[in-house]
Amino acid sequence: MVKAQSRTLIRCPLPDVYRFVVHDFVRNYPRWSPEVQRLRPLSDGPLDLGWTAHQVRVDQGRRTETDFRVIVLDPQHRVCFKGIKDPFVIDYRFDPQGENTQLTFSFELARLGFALRPFEKLIRFAVQDGTERVVRNLKALVERELGQRSTDSTTS
Repeated sequence: MVKAQSRTLIRCPLPDVYRFVVHDFVRNYPRWSPEVQRLRPLSDGPLDLGWTAHQVRVDQGRRTETDFRVIVLDPQHRVCFKGIKDPFVIDYRFDPQGENTQLTFSFELARLGFALRPFEKLIRFAVQDGTERVVRNLKALVERELGQRSTDSTTS
């Protein structure tokens, strides 16, 4: 199993950050995760439990296509996605910090295929780097578009 988590303080109120990530997911996800070359909802309507989508990604030069679904939707607090056939879980948590929002992003890959096991250390590094990039990109987009000043992010 490969897990990584990063967090950052976004200088915007929680409802605004949550709306940017969850309500405007289809529009904004490819913007904060530029590895996403194409995102196509498979479900009608806004994100809700069971909502599904198909994505085409290019990570480290490797093209993948995956379908995923919303498995947790806790309004103003959390949204979690799980691969339908692929063993990954992506989790966004939103916690109020006064007038700001702490965003915690986690990625978990449940198992590596046999052929990838010799590269596990490199994969762990790439996954951690990816989680850090996601929170940096999200922070920059939200603060720029919602007119707030930037602060340093922290990673754990």
